Amino acid sequence: MNKPLHWHDYIGEFVYGGIDGSVTTFAVVAGATGAQFDLSVIIILGLANLVADGFSMSVGSYLSARSEEEKFNKYLKREHWEITHTPESEREEVREIYKAKGLKGKLLEKVVKKITSDRDVWADVMMKDELNLIREHRSPFGKGLATFISFMIVGFIPLFTFVFSGLFALGNLGLFWLSCLFTSMAFILIGYIKAEINQTHKLKAIGETLFLGGSAAFLAYGIGYWLDHIF
Repeated sequence: MNKPLHWHDYIGEFVYGGIDGSVTTFAVVAGATGAQFDLSVIIILGLANLVADGFSMSVGSYLSARSEEEKFNKYLKREHWEITHTPESEREEVREIYKAKGLKGKLLEKVVKKITSDRDVWADVMMKDELNLIREHRSPFGKGLATFISFMIVGFIPLFTFVFSGLFALGNLGLFWLSCLFTSMAFILIGYIKAEINQTHKLKAIGETLFLGGSAAFLAYGIGYWLDHIF
């Protein structure tokens, strides 16, 4: 029986969706600021990018997961067909698999007999040990949804100061630097969570996230500033 899935089973999608959302939106904000666009233009460009890229990324995540699911089911169906129509050949493949693992003699034959006595277990062994395919129990829709939610939430952080200022007519003085501050905090949090998931060095993960996000923003700002002065 498969264990029930919870929100934390999709934390990987949440982290990577958040990284992509914050980096791409911050790059748009930086480029628009460098080009000295009006506040309303920055907000429009940022929100349009946020929604379009978030939807695109979530659809990509969903379709990729669906493709893997369909691939698994296709090969599982083939393994069941082979077990039914060529059982001796498939039994010999199981024997070879466990012989390569170091089993031999009576123990090997006992294991082979036990595995091939259950068609589902038999097919599962062939999927894992022959084809290196393991069923993904997380739903494609759940992966796509987690990606979209994280992209929208974390990706909105670089835009927050601009939208807040636009709503309350506060002007745009210093908004970009506030956006830099809030986005950097988001990068730090994402880097920390990423390190927790992958069990890697936390400071290194935070530094990488800050560097990549900052590099994208720097390039976007420079390009926007350069194009503004050329045209």
